[in-house]
Amino acid sequence: MAATQIDGLKAIGYTRVSTDKQGISLEAQLEKIQAMAVVQGAEVLEVIQDAESAKSLERPGMARLLALVDAGKVQVVIIAKLDRLTRSVRDLGELLERFHKKGVSLVSVAESLDTGSAAGRLVLNIMTAVSQWEREAIGERTAVALRHKRAHRRVYNHVPYGFVREGDALVPLPAEQAVIRRIQLWKANGWTLSQIAEALNHEGVPTKRAVDGSRSP
Repeated sequence: MAATQIDGLKAIGYTRVSTDKQGISLEAQLEKIQAMAVVQGAEVLEVIQDAESAKSLERPGMARLLALVDAGKVQVVIIAKLDRLTRSVRDLGELLERFHKKGVSLVSVAESLDTGSAAGRLVLNIMTAVSQWEREAIGERTAVALRHKRAHRRVYNHVPYGFVREGDALVPLPAEQAVIRRIQLWKANGWTLSQIAEALNHEGVPTKRAVDGSRSP
C-alpha cells in the first residue's frame, strides 16, 4: 500500500475479516483506514490483515502488530471499527495499556475514537464494556430459557395416542394400541373418518385428553 505523505507520524493499519464472513469487508476497512490516515496526517507503514476470530488475541496479524508497537516503530494504530480489533473488555484493556506504555494511540474510524486523549480512552472503555454486557446478558437469557424448557419438557411435549411418557421415553399402552389397530382395520375396510369417529363415540372410547383428565374435544 502506498504511504500517505505526512509530517512524521507513523501509523499501522489493522484489519480483520470475520471467520463467518460477516462484518465489514476487507476493501471497506482499507478505504476507511486510508482516509483516516489522511485526516491524522499519518504515514501508513503497513496494513496488517487477520482472518481469525476476535475471541482472543492469539492471531498472527495481532502478533505482528504488537511486535511493531513494542519495538517503538509506530505511533498510531488505525482500525475501521472496534470489533475488528477485539470484542473483549479484558483484551481491550490489555491492548490499551500496552499501547499507552509505548506512546501509541488507537484510532477507530466507525466510533470516531482516538485514545490519544483521556476522554477518548474513557469513552472507548465504556462502549466496549456495554457491548460485552449486552452479549453476556443475551447469553444468560438464552441459558435460562433452555433450562426452563428442559425442566418443563414433559408439560410442553405432546404424548401421542397409544403411548404414555415414562421419564424421557414413550411407552406403548396396550388398551390404546388395541384401539389403534381397530381403527387401522376399519380404514382398510373403507370406513370414513366420520364412521370411525361415530363408532368410537358409540363405544365410549375416550380421547387422549379425556384420559389425562383434560377436556374432551
